[in-house]
Amino acid sequence: MKVKVISVLEDNYMYLVIEESTRDAVAVDAAVPKRLLEIIRKEDVVLRAILTTHHHWDHARGNEELAQLFPGLRVFGADERIGALTHKVTHGQELTFGAIRVRCLFTPCHTSGHMCYFMWEDDSPDAPALFSGDTLFVGGCGQFFEGTAEQMHTNLTQILGTLPKDTKVFCGHECTVRNLKFALKVEPENEMVKEKLAWARQRDDEDLPTVPSTLQEEFLYNPFLRVTEEPVQRFTGRTDPVEVLRALRSERDNFKKPKERPNPQAMLAFDWGLFGPFLEKK
Repeated sequence: MKVKVISVLEDNYMYLVIEESTRDAVAVDAAVPKRLLEIIRKEDVVLRAILTTHHHWDHARGNEELAQLFPGLRVFGADERIGALTHKVTHGQELTFGAIRVRCLFTPCHTSGHMCYFMWEDDSPDAPALFSGDTLFVGGCGQFFEGTAEQMHTNLTQILGTLPKDTKVFCGHECTVRNLKFALKVEPENEMVKEKLAWARQRDDEDLPTVPSTLQEEFLYNPFLRVTEEPVQRFTGRTDPVEVLRALRSERDNFKKPKERPNPQAMLAFDWGLFGPFLEKK
């Protein structure tokens, strides 16, 4: 199982998971078809399915076009709002793509229909992979757009947090530096936060991805997974884990908000190369 990390839009990730013996592939959050098709051609693989974590345009925008290009393409997700959806999946459901096995993990909160995907191959020495969409980030978690702190606490502690500790975490956005700056505010004495932030800044300077992390690492520096730790509770002034998480999310939402993002349609147009003819020098 080979995972291709594909940077798109402003800070999104989509992924192409390749079954190396058959050269079949599964895409995760196929937002930009043009870029995905480039990778498919370069890797010489056949796209068999799309796994969509949630319905937001920057994760699901490419589904319809890809479904037209690949007749019979299966599109999996847990939300009827996902474009070109062919298979609605439920929590705990398992899928098989050649040697690749997938367990669907329902994590409602960022959206009410958010699904994460846990992947592994039997008898493989490689660590399993978690495609966590906008639920779990490197050093952070997703905003509670359609859910509650109680739901996110369940997601992080009972569903994702109980996966094998060597699980590689492939999230939906590159926001690691911002997340870890906040983590350092929460725990200024946490040496793991300092080390990871220095590493992430270096990766950022070199325009390299910070994914994947591992679940084991996340428990050392991600404040949203550390709600029972005394320094995190002291920062929030709370002790109940759900209340700690709620306070953390509120603080993170107001922490050095990034500059206003460009118009989403304009970002897509750039990614699809629609402005190319206007930008080329004669």
